[in-house]
Amino acid sequence: MNPEIRTVDAPDEDDSVYQDALSVRTTVFVEEQGVPADLEVDEHESDAIHLVAYDDDEPIGAARLRRPGETTGKVERVAVRSAYRERDVGTALMERLEAVARDRGLETMRLHSQVRAAPFYARFGYERVGERFEEAGIPHVEMRKTLAGE
Repeated sequence: MNPEIRTVDAPDEDDSVYQDALSVRTTVFVEEQGVPADLEVDEHESDAIHLVAYDDDEPIGAARLRRPGETTGKVERVAVRSAYRERDVGTALMERLEAVARDRGLETMRLHSQVRAAPFYARFGYERVGERFEEAGIPHVEMRKTLAGE
């Protein structure tokens, strides 16, 4: 599948792409995985770049990119609706997210992966750093990747 991916940088609450990102994230994280809604939407929403994958006009996946450091990006909130998993939607989101990161001059990427999703990120060259930890009641690992020179 080759979804259309739309982005919005530093959205306000009325932005339709941002609302679609929240819809996907709510379905996947809050409804499927039991993450508390007040943890899913946080103080970083308005200073992030949000990406949404669409099948026609239906939002089917989402991801968020933040810039916690001058040359460091953080991948967050990668989610794909269950009916579209294993159809390369997550791959398309990650490829676009990393392209946006490179365009913004980011050199290092990091993320907190759910343990079960770590093999997905490893396919893109992310490597585990440190010990397993809990985030929103779910086991996670930190992963990092260098973009420079790719």
